[in-house]
Amino acid sequence: MRCMSHDITPFHLDIPQSELDDLNQRLRSARWPDELPGVGWDYGVAAGYLGELATYWRDGYDWRAHERRHNTFPQFTTEIDGQHVYFLHARSPRQDATPLILLHGWPSTVADFLDLVGPLTDPGAHGNGDAPAFHVVIPALPGFGLSGPTRERGWGITRIAGAWAELMSRFGYGRYLVQGGDFGGLIAPEMARIAPGNVIGVHVNALVTAADWSSGDPAAGLGEQAAEQLRAADEEWQERSGYATIQSTRPQTLAYALTDSPLGLLAWNLEWFVDYDPARTQQTAIDRDAILTNVTIYWLTRTAGSSARLYKEAGDAFYGGERSGVPTAVAVFPGDGTIRALAEKSHDIVRWTTYDRGGHFASLQAPDLLLDDIRAFRRQLPAV
Repeated sequence: MRCMSHDITPFHLDIPQSELDDLNQRLRSARWPDELPGVGWDYGVAAGYLGELATYWRDGYDWRAHERRHNTFPQFTTEIDGQHVYFLHARSPRQDATPLILLHGWPSTVADFLDLVGPLTDPGAHGNGDAPAFHVVIPALPGFGLSGPTRERGWGITRIAGAWAELMSRFGYGRYLVQGGDFGGLIAPEMARIAPGNVIGVHVNALVTAADWSSGDPAAGLGEQAAEQLRAADEEWQERSGYATIQSTRPQTLAYALTDSPLGLLAWNLEWFVDYDPARTQQTAIDRDAILTNVTIYWLTRTAGSSARLYKEAGDAFYGGERSGVPTAVAVFPGDGTIRALAEKSHDIVRWTTYDRGGHFASLQAPDLLLDDIRAFRRQLPAV
């Protein structure tokens, strides 16, 4: 890493009113495309659903209330490897607390974890005094929200993992637990690979277990059940992967539209927040304020394009990596296509739990289950 400042600066979120006025004006004057009759979500986000949510964003959603909520948490900024980084850092009052870093994915922000901070840092104050306690660090990914935009190439999974290892070291956290979902589920194990002496355990949800079909049949040798899972997951991915194909090849072209149109940004980020076929996955609905808080952060920080670049920077990271040897827990929620036979190739799995409610964004869809799973995994690990 290059020479860097280790200064950590307190941060207070305060968006100028002119930015909010501009957002509302753009929503009022949005141009809408036509829609084929009766197609629902088959061609993309349904106009009726989007219309209701956009109207609420303009007329009912209260950004200032969510801004005030953010400001009740300790927020900071720093520079790591030449990149401006925003994060939350909430210390536990407990002497036996374990340092824990929580890592989000796309199209999420640190807002996804706010409901977990209190129960993690001070379980006694939340009715569970016997539960493990944690010092919690929640960084925004480089290029995402208040950690954006990125200013140069190369901010892929390994570089981000190194930055977060550096962030934890700045607090003197020599041994810590890592948790992540979606992109966070790729970065968390990578932290264990580059800093195995520091990471005591890796906890992941929404773990990506993609397979490379370009050099033969990756289902061969997996066993009948796993092979069937993989082929079904691949078929589903082919139907839903348009956004990832664009973001991993032409993120800059996409950025012009998403940075200029809040309606376009809302539609683009919406599909993964809304399970448009409940019969398929039975995912738990996400509160519309949670969706809009994430989208509003992307809009206000103009980071739709820089966040999309991570798909291009990630390269082959979706296919896993070398086994780190660090104990790993995997929580599988409805909608996750995680396949254990593939996960075992890259992770030292000591805990595997499947849940019948929640979803891809577990911290928003089943925070109680995610919290309990993190606590249970911590109990399996040795003292720090």
